[in-house]
Amino acid sequence: MANASDSGSSSRGESDDIVYGIDEQPPPGQSMMLGVQHYLTMVGANIAVPLILAGAMGMPSDIAARFVGTFFVVSGIATLAQTTLGNQYPIVQGAPFSMLAPALAVVGVVTASDAAGWQTALVQLQGAIIVAGAAEVAIGYFGVIGRLKAYLSPVVIAPTIALIGLSLFNAPQITAANQSWPLLGLTVGLILLFSQYLDVKHRAFRLYPIVLALATAWIVAAALSVAGVFGSSHPGYVDLGQVATTQALFPIYPLQWGTPQFSLPFIIGMFAGVLAAIAESVGDYYAVASLTGTGAPSKRRINHGIGMEGLMNVFSGLMGTSGSTSYSENIGAIGLTGVASRYVVQVGALVMIVVGFVGYFGQLIVTIPDPIVGGLFIAMFGQIVAVGLSTLQHVDLGSRRNVFIVGFALFVGLAIPNYMANFAGPVAFREAVGFTAASTSLPAAIVPALQILLDTVFIVGSTGMAIGGLTALFLDNTITGTREERGLKRWEELAESAADFDPWWTRWLSSN
Repeated sequence: MANASDSGSSSRGESDDIVYGIDEQPPPGQSMMLGVQHYLTMVGANIAVPLILAGAMGMPSDIAARFVGTFFVVSGIATLAQTTLGNQYPIVQGAPFSMLAPALAVVGVVTASDAAGWQTALVQLQGAIIVAGAAEVAIGYFGVIGRLKAYLSPVVIAPTIALIGLSLFNAPQITAANQSWPLLGLTVGLILLFSQYLDVKHRAFRLYPIVLALATAWIVAAALSVAGVFGSSHPGYVDLGQVATTQALFPIYPLQWGTPQFSLPFIIGMFAGVLAAIAESVGDYYAVASLTGTGAPSKRRINHGIGMEGLMNVFSGLMGTSGSTSYSENIGAIGLTGVASRYVVQVGALVMIVVGFVGYFGQLIVTIPDPIVGGLFIAMFGQIVAVGLSTLQHVDLGSRRNVFIVGFALFVGLAIPNYMANFAGPVAFREAVGFTAASTSLPAAIVPALQILLDTVFIVGSTGMAIGGLTALFLDNTITGTREERGLKRWEELAESAADFDPWWTRWLSSN
């Protein structure tokens, strides 16, 4: 690896905005701070997913805290695996929202029985994730996604990446009715101040804008909470008492909740969530490549990335969490800070593995108020939208077909998930389309298949980047257009070659 003194990132074709390139290694102390910063960007989501599931299952609070800790341990291990053995991009891995809908569907069905408790629901969830993850392993390592690369032009990738950011414009941390706009505005303002205005004044502002903004906003919120200005019902309230009373260490190990159970309908529903996660991950890979100027990912890199995500989903199921995938928040952090070092992300992953066992850390992170997380989302996800749209520089924007495809894909990628949000879950969607009432008159043999189909439509339809990406993929490959017009010729010139990516076993054999 290169050291911190290797400032000539442009010689490797990386963007001039990148402070530390993918293969560069900052000093250890700095790497730890930068690594923690990468993880702080996704902490809201990586806590929200387990807390949502814990609430749906009726999980006791002491178990829920350990549940959150398990998510951090799995995230750290999955990140290390992906950055060293998978696609080798500096992308943090964590709990996917795209798999949350099917997970809640599993929990809802299981807990509908009065006798079913949280543990029964969780072992069913584990079984579904393990099998769906195994299918993703096959999809990745057999090269299914890589073979689709020939059909992925910038016209397809642009709306897919943009929708990753746009999908969270209405996140409750931003649009809650009782939002604390002063606290949210303070967070956004601090991030802008440090990353855009003061970044030329001192290197610390360029490297640590998120840590500095979060810490400052949290201290302000904590001080106002202690002073009584923020009451316990205020969205900016910081409950420091939670930290003092939590369990010091959590025992976290495979199969800690029991032996996974397997049910075909749950497995197929979860597989739909995995497909949505794959679409998001491929968009993330392209986004990182675009940010760092390292060339579009090769088929080999994409295949290894998706295959490793599948392996980590299997591991996640064994550990008792709800899956693992690449995190877009981390990519937004790369855009804001210019820190794309793989080593930095790996150091952060090691820190997360350790602190996942520490109850005090988990509870401290939980005290970050939603308005602060919302401010973080606004700054980072806007960056991701811009990265997606920037890929259009390679296409003919004077082409009527290109403008139509991008605009149409963006619109349906926002509209259809917004429509699906009218339904509480797959069960409500089935009732709305009349399936529940009609199922009694349908042949018993086809009812399960139709139910699975409708659940899949709901889950995929709830994921904007999946809908928009698939729409753009279909239109771009069926509406007549030249390779130059679609940006494929320029895209191929900029793409990395297969030789630019070495699987881990190739590197291991060459070193022995």
